[in-house]
Formats: sequence, structure tokens, C-alpha cells
Amino acid sequence: MLGEYLIEGRRASEIAASVERAVGAGRLQPGEVLPPLRELAVYLEVNPNTVAAAYRSLRDRGVIETAGRRGSRVRPRPASTSREALRVEVPPGVRDASDGNPDPSLLPPLERALAEAAARSARRPVLYGTPAVDDDLAVLARAAFAADGVTEAPVAVTSGSLDAMERVLAAHLRPGDAVAVEDPGWGSLLDLIPALGLRPVPVGVDDEGPLPEQLARAVQEGVRAVVVTDRAQNPTGAAISRARATELRTLLAENPGILLIEDDHGHGIVDLPLHPLSGVTDHWVLVRSTAKAYGPDLRLAVLTGDALTIDRVRGRQRLGPGWISHLLQDTVVHLWRTSAIDPAAVAGAYGRRREALIRALAERGVRARGRSGMNVWVQVPDETGAVARLLHSGWAVAPGARFRLHSPPGIRITVSGLTDDDITPVADAVAAATGVGEARRYE
Repeated sequence: MLGEYLIEGRRASEIAASVERAVGAGRLQPGEVLPPLRELAVYLEVNPNTVAAAYRSLRDRGVIETAGRRGSRVRPRPASTSREALRVEVPPGVRDASDGNPDPSLLPPLERALAEAAARSARRPVLYGTPAVDDDLAVLARAAFAADGVTEAPVAVTSGSLDAMERVLAAHLRPGDAVAVEDPGWGSLLDLIPALGLRPVPVGVDDEGPLPEQLARAVQEGVRAVVVTDRAQNPTGAAISRARATELRTLLAENPGILLIEDDHGHGIVDLPLHPLSGVTDHWVLVRSTAKAYGPDLRLAVLTGDALTIDRVRGRQRLGPGWISHLLQDTVVHLWRTSAIDPAAVAGAYGRRREALIRALAERGVRARGRSGMNVWVQVPDETGAVARLLHSGWAVAPGARFRLHSPPGIRITVSGLTDDDITPVADAVAAATGVGEARRYE
């Protein structure tokens, strides 16, 4: 049975732990089929319901997947294996265009903001019982949401976008529920969903956002939630247009029971207008992180949404961390109030690099995408080969496997660290690595 490895245990928890240990140790390989439920029950001399409970637990934790009559098998990449493991190790002398980080030179200095936050804390210490959301931050957040046409609603603060999404999904969904996600899409979210015991349903993306016909199909398949990126979609740079927003809003309004999560992490670094989808379903949230505009280490996101969802997020948060540090909240308030960054200038800096690279690639016969944000997406016939050849040429890019479910292979190039002088060499290297033809220089 399963080669030399024997599943052990008499209780469901013991059987599940036995399988999970084998997966973690590599004795059960990704894709390997588990014994039929009744066969394993006979082998272990337990009730079939016990094995069923064990398999259900493993599925809920993202260790295995079930496919009806085809049985249960180890997930191709168990939820415990982060997509971050697919990153490229950048050797000395190789330029890193793979990390997805913002340009440090475009981030605001934090000294004054942190000093002001510390001084405010000294004047008015935050103690147990203080409201979780700083009043000034709530006012600024509501005003910004309102300026973008987002329905007036309560706000909450979490430790980044992913923390917000995890709390919202857990507030409404149960293990086994299906969630529509962008494909290609944010790798961390694609990790989170199976880790919560949820089932991702891929929805294709073009430059204007999720494809309505594919989202409609996902809705017909019974998804309980939809996660979309409004602007600077990672990894493709898509941004939801006004026309696409109208189509998506119409579709969602016809299915008000679906939970809608909008990720606007591009707020502050994108000059394209927001076309929100929020407010057309019974339960919804829109999340804005400070990571791209103010720096990834400033772990804070503001979200707004329907009253029930925000109340559930706050309530569960009280039972865990309690609140997000008011030192961080006050720091963000200072940066926000003093216009520490110029969003138009930041968006312009990323836009010039992104558009220059896309244009240079097009001149070499390579089609690339990147309507907003700091990334360019290039579809390639051989993802592994392209990444390896680019590494050999002195450039590290992110393999598309970090961002894909069923979409075609690709590579992501982060333009944050590129200069004007880098555009031609990068374009030449990509053209050569993707087999378009002999790389040429354009004077």
C-alpha cells in the first residue's frame, strides 16, 4: 500500500497526522493517490467514517484534494509549501528583477512620522480598552474611500492585505467552499485559500481585469466568494476599467449572496482611477495596504465593508492580537496628512520604466503586459528554460508558477530596480531567453 509507506492510526486525528507526516517527509509525493476510503478502513480495522473524517481533515488543511470517483490524492503542492519556495536564488553579480518590491528611493522617509507617533504616545499612552482604530486614521480612510466612490461603511485595520483577506474569508466561509481567484494572480493569496481549506476556482485576467465570462462560469459552479484586484494586479499589472467594472457589478448584483473582496494595494502608486465593485453584494470589503506606497515593513491595511463583515473581523481580531499598534496607525496618519509621497510622481516613475520595457520587448517581437503598477508579465512557451537562461544572462525574474493555477506559463519582471540604461539589456535577454530570435540592439 503506497509503496513502502504504511498509513497508521486508529482515530481520525492519528490517521490524518500519519499522512501529513509522510507528505512532509517526502514519503508521499505530490499527486500520489491515497487508498480508497473503504480499503484503508479494512486495512486499519476501523470504521469507514473514521477514515472519511481523516481525509476530510486533510482536505480542509490543504494537504490532499478529492476528485469524486477518481479518489483522493496528495495536492500537487500541499498548502504547507509556500509559493515563495519557487523564488529564484540570485547569485552574486546577477541583477534581481524578481522580488516584487517597491523602489526604496520612492518610499517616504519615516523618521519624522515615527518620531511624531512616539511623541503622541508619550502624551496619550494607548492602554487596554482604547478603541482598535485610531479616530484620525478612520476619518482619513473614510474620506479617501468616499473620494473614490466607495459606499460609506465602517472601517477596520489589519496587519496587511493578506491578514485582512484571511479574516474576511474565515468570517463567512467554511472548509470546502469555493473561491473565485484571478489566474494568474497573487501567489500569497493562492497559498492562503487552500491553507484555509477552501477551493480556488481560477478566473482569467486581461488588461482590464477579471474576464466576465469566466467569472460567470465560476459563479455557476457555486463559488461562495470572489477576490479581485482593482489596480496594479500582481503579476500582470491589470487595472479594472470603467466598462469592465460595469460588467462585473452587473454580474455580482445578480448574485448578492457572494462575498466580494477587493484588493486595492495599488492605492498611492497608481494614477489610473479606481472603479470599485463594492456595495452590490450583501457582504463585501475593499482593502488598502500601505506596503507598496510606504514600504512593506509598515504592516498595516485599512479595509471598509458591510457592517456585519467588519464587525466579525473586529470581533475575531479582539480574540487574537487585539488591535494593530497605534504607533503604526499614527505613523500612517502622519504620512497621509503630510502627503509624504506624491502618488502621481510615484506612478509616473513606475509607468515610465514599465512602458519602456514593454515597448522595447515589442520591438523584439515579445508581447508583454503591464497596464499599471511595478510588474511586467511575459507569457513564455518554456517557463523553466526562460528563467534559467535569463539567470545565465545576468537577470533574475520570477517564475510564473508562483502566480498560476491553470493559465499558460509566464515570467514576471519587476521594474522597480531598473534604470533607463537597463531597458535594452533586459529586453535583449528576454528575447533571447524566450526563443523569439536573435537579440538585437536598437540605438
